[in-house]
Amino acid sequence: MGQKTHPRGFRLGVIESWDSKWFAAHPYKALLHEDLRLREFIKKRLYHAGISRIEIERMANKAKINIHTARPGIVIGKKGAEIEKLKVDIQKLMKGKEAYINIHEVRRPDLDPQLVAENVALQLERRVAFRRAMKEAVTRAMRMGAQGVKIHVSGRLAGAEIARREWYREGRVPLQTLRANVSYGFAEAKTTYGVIGIKSWIFRGEIITRQEEEEKRATGAA
Repeated sequence: MGQKTHPRGFRLGVIESWDSKWFAAHPYKALLHEDLRLREFIKKRLYHAGISRIEIERMANKAKINIHTARPGIVIGKKGAEIEKLKVDIQKLMKGKEAYINIHEVRRPDLDPQLVAENVALQLERRVAFRRAMKEAVTRAMRMGAQGVKIHVSGRLAGAEIARREWYREGRVPLQTLRANVSYGFAEAKTTYGVIGIKSWIFRGEIITRQEEEEKRATGAA
């Protein structure tokens, strides 16, 4: 059987960085579970705002939370009312620790694999034909400048009795190339006839490291 690895985890420390940035020796487990609770809470509460990624940075008894969203207006609310409510609720979850929230806009949601997967999931829940939803998502991403897109759907597609898997790919998606900027997203569509899983991979080009650039210049100079 083919063994699959997470495209993000595979590239950590090479071209990708961690979503949680902190160091702890003794209370490690407690902080890890707190991170998971925070992510679950924010994602659930702001699902309609198109949350792509949540980054958590900790310093002593403070935490900086960076929320990457396609609709920052919904998260911030009128005169910042919503973000203040969110901050209060987050501090309760963190048991009184100080929290700072930064909102980052995802300027091209059609190139974000998490948002693409969630969009396909939403369409499947609205009973749109799965092939049409997949093809539209792939076409939009390619039009926005992606070099390759792959989308997988798995489950009781179109209400069939037996679950199956279908996928579409356009362009190239080099999963084994470490410097390839391949991002990954996963979402679930909760339909009346069962849960359908959606995976998406988007390749946006290769990232050349500083070392490779220096080597190129050295060979060019020689």
